[in-house]
Amino acid sequence: MSRSPAARRLNRQLRQTLRRYELLSPGDRVLVAVSGGKDSSTLLHLLEQVVRAERGIELVAVHLDQAQPGYDGAPLVAWLRQRSVPFEILREDTYSVVTDKLTPAQTYCSLCSRLRRGILYTAAERLGCNKLALGHHRDDALETLLLNLFYAGRLQALPAEYVTDDGRFRVIRPLIECAEADIAAYAAEQALPILPCSLCGSQPGLKREAMGRLLDTLERDNPFVRSIMLNALGNVTPTHLLDRELVAAWRARPADVAPRGLTEPRPQRARALPVLGSTPLLTDPPAGEP
Repeated sequence: MSRSPAARRLNRQLRQTLRRYELLSPGDRVLVAVSGGKDSSTLLHLLEQVVRAERGIELVAVHLDQAQPGYDGAPLVAWLRQRSVPFEILREDTYSVVTDKLTPAQTYCSLCSRLRRGILYTAAERLGCNKLALGHHRDDALETLLLNLFYAGRLQALPAEYVTDDGRFRVIRPLIECAEADIAAYAAEQALPILPCSLCGSQPGLKREAMGRLLDTLERDNPFVRSIMLNALGNVTPTHLLDRELVAAWRARPADVAPRGLTEPRPQRARALPVLGSTPLLTDPPAGEP
């Protein structure tokens, strides 16, 4: 059976991202965080196909039951049992922690994410994993960029990979250049199990949702705006920003990083001579002088 256009695009883009940022290497043991949403389930499904063709890379799927009211992980567990990837289901009541510490007027996502990430790091160490794979995609990166730009006053998005502060793990985002629309289509085609979440994304009026609507509005005028913005994240001109430390670091870069090429002298342009001024200026030699 031929794959759908969305499936072909996702497979192609994910593999390009893996190569471009060297996200996987022989000997890696990767914890794939499976939240129960479409993004992380798609990530596991695609990585499973990649690893079949790669030797020396292991995947471990880990899902965290956060003790949310009405939680039913049975569909996800049944789906994981069908996979070739070993998995674990963890349980920690982060739901109560978040709702106790924050009011409904405050955004749950940040605290929930930090708690979940800490639990996953602990699991990764116990399971002998050196990498942690998350399901963030292109739209997540662009919305994060706009949130930081508009509300935090900094230029920051989501990198394809980073090393944790303690140096223990590399966190990778293989879907970071993939479109959310393709992921949604793929998840529906593959009938991936989707578990509802009563924390992240459940609150009305979230700023992140507003950033998504802004991108939708811009896309009506320019259908490629998301692709262009993603390209901009990898096409930065440090000398044209106002961060002095960044400019200094750029000027002190090693010779093999964006080597400084010699530019050809500019051709002489026509001179515009003054026709009016407050003081006399010597623009041409006086008549009769060489």
